[in-house]
Amino acid sequence: MPIIQSTYKPPFWAKKSFVSTVFSGLARTVNGVAQTRERLELDDGDFLDLDWSYAQQSSDKVIILLHGLEGNAQRPYITGTAKLFNENGIDACAVNFRGCSGEPNRLYRSYHSGATEDLEAVINHVLEKDKYSEIYIKGISLGANMALKYAGEREQLPKALKGIVAVSSPCYLKGSCDALMSLKNRHYAIRFLAHLKDKLKPKLEQFPQDISITDFNTIKTLLNFDEVYTSKAHGFKNALDYYEQCSSLQFLPNITIPTLIINALNDSFLSAECYPVKEAKENQNLYLEMPKYGGHVGFIDKRNLYYNEKRALEFIKN
Repeated sequence: MPIIQSTYKPPFWAKKSFVSTVFSGLARTVNGVAQTRERLELDDGDFLDLDWSYAQQSSDKVIILLHGLEGNAQRPYITGTAKLFNENGIDACAVNFRGCSGEPNRLYRSYHSGATEDLEAVINHVLEKDKYSEIYIKGISLGANMALKYAGEREQLPKALKGIVAVSSPCYLKGSCDALMSLKNRHYAIRFLAHLKDKLKPKLEQFPQDISITDFNTIKTLLNFDEVYTSKAHGFKNALDYYEQCSSLQFLPNITIPTLIINALNDSFLSAECYPVKEAKENQNLYLEMPKYGGHVGFIDKRNLYYNEKRALEFIKN
């Protein structure tokens, strides 16, 4: 499809990428979302915690929400969307990836950008409720890449799955990793790495056969983390193999349901390859919107409603 001309105009103070990204991640609050937790037991012995919120009236529509790296279902970029959709008659199922719900997961493996088997388990679980005739997915950052990969790698999608919205999506994981490790993003990278290493520490005692303290001590960068842990724990040869196999960019030509990607041009986490202009022009189901501003998941707008949240609702209603 033709590239969508964005109408996003942030407040003057939120035009800088750093400001919009940090404010949205650390300062924004969303109130008035009542979540009910459900534990989904997985076939491999692990679990996912799903935080549900509901429309006022019984609904046959639901949006599955996928958070970003080291996020969870209580992040404002998740609850903001859940609240807006609930107010518009649509239930929300906010997924906490393995180990992200406040309780360590059971296995050595956890979650990653391409773990679509877990998304599939959630979708199947939602379908088994026999309540929803329309399912939508909205992914943020890592969750956006996962949603796009899921939609493009499967020959057949559930009939109830009607559309996908991907926000601040690192469609090309190697490029995004390089961008995150660049000097301008050093403060973000340090923060992400500290969270990831803290979560990995307990696994040293729990799974000594899989990782040693020597291995752990070699982790100095996000690339090291993916080399030592992410790739090995999830069946990839190394970090580069993980990035190659899990980048959603290669799967975009195969997407067969309406899909909207919103990636800000001033998103410092994304490389040039994360703006799939060619793929969007050649796939009638793929819509690409590239606002000038927005940073990484920082589409600040009026009345604490974010632009990407309003666009997601508009997109699935059209």
